[in-house]
Amino acid sequence: MSSRDNAAAFAVAHLAVACDGAILGVVLAVCAATSWFKYLTASSALDKIRAVPSACISDLRSLIAASDGEGEDEGKLVVIRGQVQPKSTIETAWPPSKNNSALSSQGSGHRAVILQQTQTCIYNEWRGIFGWSFDLHALFAKSWREQRLSSIRSVPFILVEGGQWPKSGYVHISLDGSTHPLPLATVYHQLRPIQPTPYSICQAIFGNGIPVALLDEEKILAVGKEITAVGMCKLQNGALEMKSCSDLPYFLSNMTKDEIEADLAANSKILFWSGVVLGAFSVGVLGFTVFRNWRRWKEWRRRRQIHTLNRESNVESTADAESGDASDGDVPEGQLCVVCLMRRKRSAFVPCGHLVCCSQCAIYVLHGLSPKCPVCRQAISSSIRIYDS
Repeated sequence: MSSRDNAAAFAVAHLAVACDGAILGVVLAVCAATSWFKYLTASSALDKIRAVPSACISDLRSLIAASDGEGEDEGKLVVIRGQVQPKSTIETAWPPSKNNSALSSQGSGHRAVILQQTQTCIYNEWRGIFGWSFDLHALFAKSWREQRLSSIRSVPFILVEGGQWPKSGYVHISLDGSTHPLPLATVYHQLRPIQPTPYSICQAIFGNGIPVALLDEEKILAVGKEITAVGMCKLQNGALEMKSCSDLPYFLSNMTKDEIEADLAANSKILFWSGVVLGAFSVGVLGFTVFRNWRRWKEWRRRRQIHTLNRESNVESTADAESGDASDGDVPEGQLCVVCLMRRKRSAFVPCGHLVCCSQCAIYVLHGLSPKCPVCRQAISSSIRIYDS
């Protein structure tokens, strides 16, 4: 690890423990709340999927017809499993158009209904002959380390029951508005070296982020692949159509219904205990922060009271010295303060009215935890200085 990385890690650690760990406690609390929110979402999705029985594609029409009065606009939540086929296979009335035919992978030649092509730049990072750690290319254009070109193409496709097509029914799969991950498989993976250019030589001399190769990848949803679909199904223009449900984390998946339930249950358990652990740590850190600052506030208040007491004592001592009340052997024994036995009684307590303390001792008694008169032990609220005429 470089010195810059060490400095960054030290700065992050210093920020985390700032204010007696208050920032760390707040961050842990936010993480705990996020874990609990994700746990509630995952457990809700698990309950919904568990409540939905696995249905055959051929039985979907009867299920939709039985639930026409319940959520007709949104459709019925179903879980089905079938094989992927392009929509052109059911269009027998006219020759299938080019847009509806299956896609072909350029690298492998596989037929697919979804084709994702990605090109990623691979770079060799070093500090150059001057040891500079920044990338000059990142100052003027997009950094090579983040440069990734990706394109995705798809054609309309359907799900059919495996082994029974074309005798069985089918359901159209609509990807409109879906943000769920797709069950794509990598069929092409090639690394192509990049020839050095004068610009690369300049990068090698002055900075890092030197492009050395391009990684080409192709991922497809192959024709004939068996997948599971979890979503809202309804009749659209006389045909069955299935769309994704935003409340569920799955739409199209390689896993079966039982595997999806097991995966959601495991994620829910992890999120639950993560929320518990992070919540306990955040409560502990924030509790320590509150206790530590409360102790500091009490110490600051005590010091301020002592400072005020000392200032008042100095004023009273000066006044007593000027009036001759200091212990110089001239104070009669019956008029000495009952606390210090050195100075003349000058302060009477309220509300009891006993004149038993000097001004300084009266201040100390009043600033105690539970101020009481030294004679009658009655609670006192203040004191009054008594002056001789």
